[in-house]
Amino acid sequence: MGGAANRRNGGGNGVGGEAAGEGHVTSREIAGRQARLQEILRGHGLAGCLVTQNVGIYYFTGTMQAGYAFIPAEGEATFYVVRSLQRALAESRVRTVLLESFRNFGRQLADDYPAVFASTGRPAVGADLDVMPARLYMRLAEAVPQVSWTDASAHLRRVRSVKSAAEIALISAAAEVAHAALMEGLRQLREGMTELELMAVMEAELRRRGHIGCMRMRGYNQETVTGVVTSGEAAAEPSYFDGPVGGRGLSPASPTSVSRRKIGRNEPILLDVGCCLNGYVVDQTRTAVIGRLSDELRRAYETSLAIAHRAQEMMKPGQTPESVYLEALRMAEEAGLAEHFMGYGRDRVRFLGHGVGLEVDEWPVLAKGFTEPLEPGMVLAVEPKFTFPGVGVVGIENTCVVTDAGCRSLSVTPETLFELPPK
Repeated sequence: MGGAANRRNGGGNGVGGEAAGEGHVTSREIAGRQARLQEILRGHGLAGCLVTQNVGIYYFTGTMQAGYAFIPAEGEATFYVVRSLQRALAESRVRTVLLESFRNFGRQLADDYPAVFASTGRPAVGADLDVMPARLYMRLAEAVPQVSWTDASAHLRRVRSVKSAAEIALISAAAEVAHAALMEGLRQLREGMTELELMAVMEAELRRRGHIGCMRMRGYNQETVTGVVTSGEAAAEPSYFDGPVGGRGLSPASPTSVSRRKIGRNEPILLDVGCCLNGYVVDQTRTAVIGRLSDELRRAYETSLAIAHRAQEMMKPGQTPESVYLEALRMAEEAGLAEHFMGYGRDRVRFLGHGVGLEVDEWPVLAKGFTEPLEPGMVLAVEPKFTFPGVGVVGIENTCVVTDAGCRSLSVTPETLFELPPK
């Protein structure tokens, strides 16, 4: 790799040891991730890839400090740290050095990777342009003009779509915590309790058990803290959130999830609450009611459960995500519920499920256009839901992993309509 031996931090290569502790990633795990990306880069004629987003940096280095990770198509990766170098050196599993200055980033890269950045042929180098701010891109193009920058976000997302056994174990652990929080919420649920109060009960339980306090999202202007707890007609109110349920929210400044609406009797309560443990997300939904739902809502819930089971039955290696989505549409149509499926009217979303991992909106997506076959190790949240304006939302969501033998649910909460007696 040429100049990769030119260490600048005065502390060796900066590759952290195999320190024990929650959230630490092994060097072997990191090496496997980089190798998969490098294979894709070579297949698309790219000389390397620069990762700038926190989550991507963590995935490919093992640390989430500020900086830029460069992964060449061949050879050793380097993490150029802005802050904190000390923390990065302790956690990183790749060569880690201080970024001298962004203005001279091109020269530093050329010294370390002369085959790429000192080339006169302007080789193509990828970056995570789907999340990179335009201002940073312009600064990058000015500081590193030796290459032709191109969007590698699809390649990065493709690598992350297949989880290792260690990642699946973390998601499974998060599922256990989400289950405990849901059951605590149901234990304390009372008629007249506000959505906010119910969410506070569940969030307190999640936090006690290690939830980091947010569910990271990649989508621009998309954000969620822990999920959505909503009831009655508030659940059916439309929102900007790219999901089948947004919720009323606390104000126009936070127009999703919980409100101060009091939960009533005989109305659907949607508990779409996940957990992020050691960086990894589980996403699940259950429906509850104090009393009993109407026959129409019960039938819609049963249809959502049938769609979820059919999707999980279909989610085998070789099956396309698009085909699973189309089957869900067919089943909703057959049940006479198509106009209520995954939202209502113009606010319906056009997917059945989505990948989860370090972010809650990963690939693949169970939607039209996703035609690459499913693979073992892909983890997806499958969330068939039905919206009834002025009434509420019912549905279910499980986080599932595709295996060689088929699909297995990682969610451990019983798949039941939780009917609670009025108190």
